Amino acid sequence: MSKLRVHNLKIKPKYFKYVLLGVKKFEVRRNDRDFKVNDLMVLEEYDGKRCTGKYINTEITYVLDDPEYCKEGYVILGFEIRLDRGVVL
Repeated sequence: MSKLRVHNLKIKPKYFKYVLLGVKKFEVRRNDRDFKVNDLMVLEEYDGKRCTGKYINTEITYVLDDPEYCKEGYVILGFEIRLDRGVVL
């Protein structure tokens, strides 16, 4: 059984809001962490100077890594909110 991987990522307040509303269900990120389906992402609200203390836990459900659609070195991550894993608003 593989170890659960957790990625703590900063997210701007305007995007954090849309994640909370359930509208934004994807992230475009540099693939410098080798993201995989079932990895957890802790999206931490970041105001440009510091993390605000607000965060939401998500689980990666899809990884698009296709050079036809993604800039080299980047991926599009589909995710679901995991309230059972915790959230602080």
